[in-house]
Amino acid sequence: MKYIDEFRNKEIIKRVSRRIFEIIPEREIALMEVCGTHTQSFHRFGLDRLIPENLRLIAGPGCPVCVSDQDYIDKAIHLSKNSETIILSFGDMLRVPGTDTSLEKQRAEGSDVRVVYSAWEALRIAKENPKKKIIFLAVGFETTAPTLALSLQAAKKEKIKNLFFFSALKLIPPAMEALVSDWKLKIDGFLCPGHVSTIIGSQAYKFIPEKYRIPCCVAGFEPLDILEGIYLLLCQIIQNKPRVENQYVRVVRPEGNQKAKAEIFKVFKVSNATWRGLGEIPQSGLRLNDEFSGFDIERVTPLNIKHKASNKKLMKCRCGEVLKGIIEPPMCPLFKKVCTPLNPYGPCMVSSEGTCNAYYRYK
Repeated sequence: MKYIDEFRNKEIIKRVSRRIFEIIPEREIALMEVCGTHTQSFHRFGLDRLIPENLRLIAGPGCPVCVSDQDYIDKAIHLSKNSETIILSFGDMLRVPGTDTSLEKQRAEGSDVRVVYSAWEALRIAKENPKKKIIFLAVGFETTAPTLALSLQAAKKEKIKNLFFFSALKLIPPAMEALVSDWKLKIDGFLCPGHVSTIIGSQAYKFIPEKYRIPCCVAGFEPLDILEGIYLLLCQIIQNKPRVENQYVRVVRPEGNQKAKAEIFKVFKVSNATWRGLGEIPQSGLRLNDEFSGFDIERVTPLNIKHKASNKKLMKCRCGEVLKGIIEPPMCPLFKKVCTPLNPYGPCMVSSEGTCNAYYRYK
């Protein structure tokens, strides 16, 4: 298969759906789709109507904007208030609510906050504004890290002194381990992310079936990809032979992209990281290593901000529980009542990869 239309062929999709109905055990089965793009595709294409009622898909923490913790958001807003600073960010981050404001509101009040589509734009902006401190909000997973690493290597080679990164980069496998270690969650299988897996490879998940006896399947994002991934997971569950399968063979290799991984670790080192909803997870983040520490805004300018009392409205937001798979968006008291894509109370409603956003738009 080479073309998108083939992965949306209704007759093939119906056949796979029928096979799922034929083989599913009588008990309830809970599968977690780790990636936010899977969540969007699943509801966008109405795949929830093509699976049995006792098969539940749980949305996981696969939205990088959503899992950026409140402290990171507040620090980014604090940095934006400096008149000598230009903040660069991917678009979704601007609308994520901080404790008392957002980057979008700060921009409306005069802060220089700009949306960029690539880290390479940061180099150009830094050159054009030599008297300003350019701070790039580095938010993302393993998929984003290689281009960030290459842009930092270029900045060092060109001796750009006014460019800094504020890193919230995170690693998916440690978060998956944190989820399976939580007794509140009963996950029967993981639909592993496609984009991340192109970098880290399908074998990066092998510790999950080996250590926790939970099946894994890397899948693409078209309707047929997702249903086939679900079918392969159910086969593993029935056979009681958990392993890592790769449905997304047209893109993902077992070893991943070795060159991209090498570039990442020329610039970054693994560190602990705090995830919204999951708390601090050991060895789940990426920080700039010592060679590139001069580009790390947290090392150059310690971010000691006074934490204000929590916003009572935001405290009612249950985004953290949604990210962990404990509840579905309609169980949040704010969902659709006051929290909408135009008036988001949490990042899960802001981001196009957010679970609340997907439920609001498609379900």
